[in-house]
Amino acid sequence: MAVTPETIATALGRTVVSTTPEYEQWAMWIADAEMLIQARKTELGIVPELDAPKYDYVVREAVVNHVRRPDDATQVTISIQDASTSRAYSSGKGRVVILDEWWVLLGLTAPTGGAFSIDTFGGAGVHAAMCSLNFDALHCSCGADLTNYAYPLFGGPDYWGY
Repeated sequence: MAVTPETIATALGRTVVSTTPEYEQWAMWIADAEMLIQARKTELGIVPELDAPKYDYVVREAVVNHVRRPDDATQVTISIQDASTSRAYSSGKGRVVILDEWWVLLGLTAPTGGAFSIDTFGGAGVHAAMCSLNFDALHCSCGADLTNYAYPLFGGPDYWGY
């Protein structure tokens, strides 16, 4: 879409020149963020184009977040008697990351089940409800195997659902 290293510089309140390594890093990280979004879109089978302003926002914020916190580190304090020294490090993943709320904003969240989304009975398929296979037997008692699994031969609709 339209995120460039200049866009990242504006978001950070900095200037960047196209001949610097920083510029090249930002261009690479923009491509990384776009690749992550495209991979998720492909994984979920989403065909329509994403909303351009939302897409640009997520790419920009992911790269800006990575520029501000590029490494995985924490705060370290060393104390000896009455003297101490402290050093704080920004904590990051060490790579461009799309946060969960940004996936939601883009509409690229995996479908999740809610309460009772797991069928504990299992699908009987073409077998009658009283077929012995539904009760962990090793053979079919409704005769569906004799009809090439097209319909149950014994215990038809009268017995289904009991």
